[in-house]
Amino acid sequence: MAEAPELRPQADRAVGAYKTLLRDYIDRRPSGTRQRLAEALGTHKSFISQITNPAYRIPLPSQHIETIFKICHFAPEERTAFLNAFRAAHPSQASALEADRAGGVRILEIEIPPFRDPGRQAQVAEAIREVAQKIVTLARDTK
Repeated sequence: MAEAPELRPQADRAVGAYKTLLRDYIDRRPSGTRQRLAEALGTHKSFISQITNPAYRIPLPSQHIETIFKICHFAPEERTAFLNAFRAAHPSQASALEADRAGGVRILEIEIPPFRDPGRQAQVAEAIREVAQKIVTLARDTK
């Protein structure tokens, strides 16, 4: 049996608040936005559903926030409201998020030519994302 909303811990309500905002903002975007987000994050549309549904406890990884802002073209007011809600839900991640934003996190774009097989193109994009993430992890670990 599901808990009544008033009995849920404060953290769950805070996560639900930013997920609700995210869902509402994405729902205002053109058709196909969820698919574009999934591709940009290197994941599946089901992950986008999980991070935008307050009923799921899957949190939004902070490293995806800037990509979401970029793909969805959040207005300044939307960014502020979302970031405030995210900080309330994840105070420990908020400092890392601020450091990333202030510290010059760069988003690189790599053009991938069209392939005859769109599935192969998606595989190439995912392989590039994985290698780039491994390089970043290695670079961070060699302080």
